[in-house]
Amino acid sequence: MWKTGITELLKIEYPIIVGTMMHLSQAPFVAAVSDAGALGILASANYQDRESFRQAIRDIRNQTTKPFAVNLNMFPARKRLDNNVYIDVILDEGVKIVETSGHKAPEEYVDRLKKADVTLIHKCVGVRYAKKAESLGVDAVTVVGYENGGATGRLDITTLCLVPRVVDNIKIPVIAGGGVADGRGVTALLALGAEGVIMGTRFLVADECPLHPNIKARLLTASELDTTLVLRSVGNTHRVWKNKASAVTAEMEARGAGLEELFTIVSGDQTKKMYFGGDADSGLLACGQAIGLVSECKPAREILLEISREARAARERLTALESTAGPKNH
Repeated sequence: MWKTGITELLKIEYPIIVGTMMHLSQAPFVAAVSDAGALGILASANYQDRESFRQAIRDIRNQTTKPFAVNLNMFPARKRLDNNVYIDVILDEGVKIVETSGHKAPEEYVDRLKKADVTLIHKCVGVRYAKKAESLGVDAVTVVGYENGGATGRLDITTLCLVPRVVDNIKIPVIAGGGVADGRGVTALLALGAEGVIMGTRFLVADECPLHPNIKARLLTASELDTTLVLRSVGNTHRVWKNKASAVTAEMEARGAGLEELFTIVSGDQTKKMYFGGDADSGLLACGQAIGLVSECKPAREILLEISREARAARERLTALESTAGPKNH
């Protein structure tokens, strides 16, 4: 039985949050993750009108009674509903956990969400930003190191350095991630002071994840060397899987292409073609260095059970090392 500040705050079985994945974090996947005992997060930006968003929330509720969250995305986008519209639906439907993520603190949304007794988690990239979020009254922060898949920010701080720095500088619970795909990594982050762990890359190949089987098969052969950074030139650095689209993006950035030109490669239409059509080179796929630790597709519930067994083995190993490290006679 896991018991941390995050399991207590969110009322979940495992101290594990499955990171929001654009296009993929739809209702059935989110419900499966939450029902298995972790926290699934619905990507609000997947929905372009309030009624389809409302229906997604109801679909989750029809599939599980366990807690789930909704993500409010504050990254730049060409077309998206105002986040206040999403909040209207969130409050109407009684959603109790919200994650915010983006280039700024969620200052404009905090009062409205907290007045409705919503638990608010803010995802950020460093100590200064975590302290700002804490000062606004959020209930927990998520920080991810440079190894992370998806948005990495510009600080380029590894998980091992970032997590204890944040833990030492704020009083609210810290959810940590970046380079974690198994129970050993979960144990390490909890040892660094985190109260929960966010994982995305491991769950790309969960059976319930709607990513095309062709892409899942390719990911299972990938190593920690098969990711790269793109979009730094336009201030939106992301770590993605190495494929033709990522190589073309890098070439375009090297010659100074602007956002409009880059959008021909990184648009949602190209991403969907890859995710759901199975064309492995047509778009960008957010993917962390931990992909090298992933070798098998499984249901979300089995992934979590495996992580729990691995974490237990890691703790037992440390206990055994401690028991053999007694004082020596000289």
